[in-house]
Amino acid sequence: MDNKRRVVITGIGTVNPTGNNVSESWENIQKGYCGIGPITHFDTENFTVKLAGEVKNFDPSEIIDRREQKHMSRFTQFAIIAAEEAIRQSGIKDSDEYDASRIGVIVSSGIGALDTIEAEHSKALNHGFERVSPFFIPMTISNMAAANVAIRNGFKGMCTCPVTACAGGSNAIGDAFHRVRDGYEDVMIAGGTEACISPLGIGGFSSMRALNHSEDPNRASIPFDNERSGFVMGEGAGIIVMEEREHAIRRGAKIIAEIVGYGANCDAYHITSPNPEGEGGADCMRLAIKDAGIDSYDISYINAHGTSTHLNDSCETKAIKSVFGDHAYDVPVSSTKSMTGHLLGAAGGVEAVFCVKALQDGFIPATINYRNADPECDLDVVPNEGRKADLKYALSNSLGFGGHNACLIFAKA
Repeated sequence: MDNKRRVVITGIGTVNPTGNNVSESWENIQKGYCGIGPITHFDTENFTVKLAGEVKNFDPSEIIDRREQKHMSRFTQFAIIAAEEAIRQSGIKDSDEYDASRIGVIVSSGIGALDTIEAEHSKALNHGFERVSPFFIPMTISNMAAANVAIRNGFKGMCTCPVTACAGGSNAIGDAFHRVRDGYEDVMIAGGTEACISPLGIGGFSSMRALNHSEDPNRASIPFDNERSGFVMGEGAGIIVMEEREHAIRRGAKIIAEIVGYGANCDAYHITSPNPEGEGGADCMRLAIKDAGIDSYDISYINAHGTSTHLNDSCETKAIKSVFGDHAYDVPVSSTKSMTGHLLGAAGGVEAVFCVKALQDGFIPATINYRNADPECDLDVVPNEGRKADLKYALSNSLGFGGHNACLIFAKA
């Protein structure tokens, strides 16, 4: 650890169901606002699933001109807007230390432009497959969010897109963290983005019985509640700017948090289900804690994956107990997905933003709409009301289909 460079966070940005920037979103998170509501992206008359966590009143025109928007899918637009907010806060482009070849981009998307694929396929059935948009491929491939962020800003370091389902956003941040720590880049822009609230997206997850069917937004995404019965699809993006600490200090940047640990592994158990005993998630947390060079007792808050499915929440609870022992009951464990829904590949990015704000403001977000305790999920889930606390380290879990696990640890600046 001694010869490894320290990595700090100098910018954060987000678009998600609770707000279209960090300030608006964090204010609503602190209030316990539920960003879930009726689906408006398409007609749900013939769907059993009626609710989702949609981004509201989204207008990217200030950053992306309208002509460009027509050639850019929604998931990419989310990433560009969130990245712009984070980059502006960091001030990296206005710095004397600016070197484009030493700045990279890693932005994950679990599914990419599913909505564009559906629209163009429908057009092709009516008019022929060679009549699809010439922008169809560059609009839909999952790496285009990362590519567009790099192209718009001229960043020439490593640019890539991990696709690891619901762990993707955290894998992107963790991989970027190690790139900076090990000296490959001085600055990395990283996170996740997703926009698949579409007929095929909702239909696909619904047919596998993964989604909640409630029509009451307050009883839909209810992590750790005994009545939970599936997750609620969300959309949006979360991006953070990571920077080598001395590099940030030299240019006078404001350091808002530090990233200190990252773990990644695989359950190697099932294509959708986690290991019932939570072994993979537990080992992943241990890897992150070891990487951070701290003890489990140092963790002040856990932002749980907490999807509101029966298996995920119970398995994650077992994993936390396995890692923290009796101390597990002393660590607040909340799921902000109770407010945002599950943003799939963007979840880790958005939840990283929330962890940074939690450390910065000394505030633990609540698990809202919690009513009925589940004996299997008996940790301190911060029910219904957030709380002030002196936080030192925040741990964020992300667990994806295919058994992908990713865990990040952030430290107060």
